[in-house]
Amino acid sequence: MPSVVLLEPSLQTKRDVPASATQPRSVLAIHNHYQRPGGEDQVFAGETALLEENGHKVVRYEEHNSRINTGGMGDAANTIWSTASFRRLRDVMRTAQFDVAHFHNTFPLVSPSGYYAARKSGVAVVQTLHNFRIICPGATLLRNGAACEECIDRGSFVPAVIHSCYRKSRPATAAVAAMLTVHRAAGTWDRMVDLYVALSYFARGRLVAGGLPEERVVIKPNFVAPDPGLGDGRGGYALYVGRLSEEKGVRVLLKAWHLLNGIPLLIAGDGPLSDLEWPKDVQSLGHQPRERVLALMKNASVLVFPSTWYECAPMTILEAFACGLPVIGSNLGSTAELVEHRRTGLLFSLGDAEDLARQIRWAFMHPKEMRAMRASARQEYLTKYTAEINHKALVGIYQMAIENSKRRPRN
Repeated sequence: MPSVVLLEPSLQTKRDVPASATQPRSVLAIHNHYQRPGGEDQVFAGETALLEENGHKVVRYEEHNSRINTGGMGDAANTIWSTASFRRLRDVMRTAQFDVAHFHNTFPLVSPSGYYAARKSGVAVVQTLHNFRIICPGATLLRNGAACEECIDRGSFVPAVIHSCYRKSRPATAAVAAMLTVHRAAGTWDRMVDLYVALSYFARGRLVAGGLPEERVVIKPNFVAPDPGLGDGRGGYALYVGRLSEEKGVRVLLKAWHLLNGIPLLIAGDGPLSDLEWPKDVQSLGHQPRERVLALMKNASVLVFPSTWYECAPMTILEAFACGLPVIGSNLGSTAELVEHRRTGLLFSLGDAEDLARQIRWAFMHPKEMRAMRASARQEYLTKYTAEINHKALVGIYQMAIENSKRRPRN
């Protein structure tokens, strides 16, 4: 069984830290914001707030990609090692005593130099892996709209450079590949990080296959807070929430609705495929604020999640469960792990529009079974994805990291 910080104490593995371990009180939380806000920013904000609400002292160190100068070798060099970030983080750690430095995203401004600053300061290092960047320059294990593991299989990032996997730019991809290659060769991932946090069993499996030390990759899912409450699903419609793009399976969704008749679909999202022509039963609402999305979820009959890529940890599914909304998802990656067929939702064959239409039709023809799934989806949230449960798991992770740090040299 893999090393996991589980949600039930009775299921914890032998590597968990004893209950007598000192609870970490002071946390330095580090995050590099992308130019376009996303789920990682939401998790960073929610997790740091959760720590503060539970009495921990949290200092936030944040970088923003809005200050990046496009182009130039200076940016590429800083991606590998940012002297400025190293010095700033070292100075922060000199001004206060921290139990843990919890990194969320380091790319590209913080850089892995932040780990070295923490190690020299004697602070335990935790890295949450919100995506697959550490084993894939494109961060998604995705190419041409489909899952791709060529760099894992070959043990090299050359395929990513050849295919221009980062921003469809070979020079930009080469810069990211250089950063990953240098730190892999230097042993950074093995020597400088005390504990990695994967968001699902599936994500952990890919990360370990990509070279991370198996004994130091634990699992802690994200959480949904505040609790949106249980909906009644009386709206009589299916719901899609997310970016309108190839990897999200939007074309599969479109083909499925051409096969259906009389089942309403609401779409909350925008993106490069926003101009697709939908059947008359489909209403596109465009991008919606989170509060509106949760209201739509509480009123929907089912959430459709047709993604064609691995999806490291889809918050949309967790939010649906919190609302008691069953999910119809593709049988791939973390989606297949989160959604239990005929209990919390339904699974369909990846990319198969006919099978997706079949599952949707079944859902709307079996209201009794779907009511049971609503209760199961809500129970899944209550037992795995609440703030209280997540805080307990996070404290356990910090304790494990501190114990690991004590056994490792600073340099």
